[in-house]
Amino acid sequence: MITMRRTDPERNMARFYAVDVGRTLFGQTCVVRRWGRIGANGQTRHDWFETPEGAIAALKRLVRVKRRRGYVVQRGRGFGFPAAN
Repeated sequence: MITMRRTDPERNMARFYAVDVGRTLFGQTCVVRRWGRIGANGQTRHDWFETPEGAIAALKRLVRVKRRRGYVVQRGRGFGFPAAN
């Protein structure tokens, strides 16, 4: 799972974005996204893919877009994204 945060006290902004690749019991692959205000449950979305490679490519694309928008990676395992603390 990769967790990112974006905070700006001047704009009262405190957001999180978490993304992960998962598999079902039937072998389907999905990208699971959660986002919202820090401290809240937020929203969840599942995007289904034919192959694990397609899901990982989508995960990388989502992280790249969020980093461009100012999100900082808090925790990341693999995928070439360094953790920032």
